[in-house]
Amino acid sequence: MIIANMPLHVLVLISLAGIYAGMQNALAGGGSFITFPALLLAGLNPLAANMSSTIALFPSQITSAYAGRSMVAGVGKTPFKLLFLISVIGGTLGALLLLSTPVSIFTRLVPWLVLFATSAFAWGSFGRKPQQTDKPISKPVMLCVQGIISIYGGYFGGGIGFLMLAALTVAGQQVRIASATKNNLAMAMNGAAVLIFSLSPLINWAAVVALGLGGIVGGYVGAWLILRLPEKLLRRFVVLVGVVLTVWLFVR
Repeated sequence: MIIANMPLHVLVLISLAGIYAGMQNALAGGGSFITFPALLLAGLNPLAANMSSTIALFPSQITSAYAGRSMVAGVGKTPFKLLFLISVIGGTLGALLLLSTPVSIFTRLVPWLVLFATSAFAWGSFGRKPQQTDKPISKPVMLCVQGIISIYGGYFGGGIGFLMLAALTVAGQQVRIASATKNNLAMAMNGAAVLIFSLSPLINWAAVVALGLGGIVGGYVGAWLILRLPEKLLRRFVVLVGVVLTVWLFVR
């Protein structure tokens, strides 16, 4: 059976990848390290896989952002609304930059982007945690940092959670508040990107639906497993997937 030029068994496998990615995101983060290679293996080119993965995982980001909405906060003299706005602008610019990048060029960039994302994930998971500072970070510096992260988020997105968490905690936020703020800012930048990506003819909507439904199921399973599985084991698996994917992309 063929659905939208994709065999049914491939869609089933994509949905299974979505289930695992949803579990991974709920437990430790890094679900895109599963969905992106799954879509590549399903036959999508890197540009289509990146955009389709972003769209498919967006509903779960809305849920995470909504759940922590009461804890969001600004940084020093930089109000949250301004950080939210710069995230929307940065996500839009990153998405437009991605759409203006030819598939052949993006294919060459992908190994380096995955390498950077894997490094950011490994640093955020196992590296020395950033220390909070008593010195206030100026509004222009904070907006510049968030703007750069947002552009990268709209363009590729791997590791943005750890990059934002590091920036917010260094700027003085408590980890729990930074986590909630990060989730809402990630929703802002990816929401802008999703609106733009959804207009692209490269999107395989059957794969997006299969991946998104799997992600929703995985999110519920992950919520049940959150007190039953060791987080470090899951993070190690994500780093392993990132390393293998990086090597494969460089040598293929």
